Amino acid sequence: MSTSQRFDRGHTDDLMSFLAASPSPYHAVANAAERLEKAGFRQVAETDAWDGTTGGKYVLRGGAIVAWYVPEGAAPHTPFRIVGAHTDSPNLRVKPLPDTGAHGWRQVAVEIYGGPLLNSWLDRDLGLAGRLTLRDGSARLVNVDRPLLRVPQLAIHLDRAVSTDGLKLDKQRHLQPVWGLSDDVRDGDLIAFLEQEAGLPAGEVAGWDLMTHSVEPPAYLGRDRELMAGPRMDNLLSVHAGTAALAAVAGADGAAGLPYIPVLAAFDHEENGSQSDTGADGPLLGGVLERSVFARGGSYEDRARAFAGTVCVSSDTGHAVHPNYAERHDPTHHPRAGGGPILKVNVNNRYATDGSGRAVWAAACEKAGVPFQSFVSNNSMPCGTTIGPITAARHGIRTVDIGVAILSMHSARELCAADDPFLLANALVAFLQG
Repeated sequence: MSTSQRFDRGHTDDLMSFLAASPSPYHAVANAAERLEKAGFRQVAETDAWDGTTGGKYVLRGGAIVAWYVPEGAAPHTPFRIVGAHTDSPNLRVKPLPDTGAHGWRQVAVEIYGGPLLNSWLDRDLGLAGRLTLRDGSARLVNVDRPLLRVPQLAIHLDRAVSTDGLKLDKQRHLQPVWGLSDDVRDGDLIAFLEQEAGLPAGEVAGWDLMTHSVEPPAYLGRDRELMAGPRMDNLLSVHAGTAALAAVAGADGAAGLPYIPVLAAFDHEENGSQSDTGADGPLLGGVLERSVFARGGSYEDRARAFAGTVCVSSDTGHAVHPNYAERHDPTHHPRAGGGPILKVNVNNRYATDGSGRAVWAAACEKAGVPFQSFVSNNSMPCGTTIGPITAARHGIRTVDIGVAILSMHSARELCAADDPFLLANALVAFLQG
């Protein structure tokens, strides 16, 4: 079976299930771990001593996961092939004192996380999900995946200028969702409600990391169902593809003879700078890779040799040319939905791709039989960035920025071509195999 035949539209079906089941980074890594467990991977604790045994292993830390597969005969200096991605998406997150309200409305106090398209969160049925930390320090995931919250937009009768001057939202005053009716707002009501939802005793929750999500499920659309709409594609699309690719490589014939150690590194907090213990600018990835080298009897010299031969692809969504705003794109680079993964280039190092990295990605796509496209920003527009430059600079690892072209990035609901996710996964299999 060729690599290009390894995944088909069933991959996109599974992606939609993954998106629906992953309303927070904590749920995303739990679901990725479950898929890897089924592929034979086992969790290792950071507090335990690691051994040099072969096979698939993974580490969970908060909203991040690092998984790797050590083939038979791997030397301590064997290089890594890494798929990097991130688990977080822009949204509305619950404040430390969440219970608020006014004029008979019960509301939840929220803070803006990352850079969401704020208008996309208006008049949308929202659920609430995330992590509850208990008094004993353990964590419990919670997911109220039904209409619970809503950020109501002001009626046009009370804002006639909206049709001429555009919508103007104050992040503090206009984004607080409603979730009931009451003149008696009491501290602790929201957390008490979530304790009941999670089946916990009253007063058991000592801390929380909670966020809103759209409860509308992912769906195919278009005359021929050639499009897919859904939440958190930036960047759970890449997390899902990387998980599927790593599991496929570890389970394929010839896995014992892999020339590289394939790795998935999915980080949290990319949308606000990656500077955390679970972000790409933290020590998680470097620590895991080093401990893998040392567990196999390696020295610092082996670690240096392994890192020198390592390549990472930073997989994150990018911009497809927008049919209504084509002038916002570079005039000679128009990545199209359905045209395969994009290679992201920026000479000012907002992306990490250089000529040698392009050659690595081109070889993987050729092996997989997958087309790819090039993306650069319009010179007059500021360019976003990814975990790619951070990974390259922090670890001295050659890094390439790639991804799937989408529309409506940072909206509560994004859009891509239905075939592009499995084209990405195919190319990632070929990359990890080397």
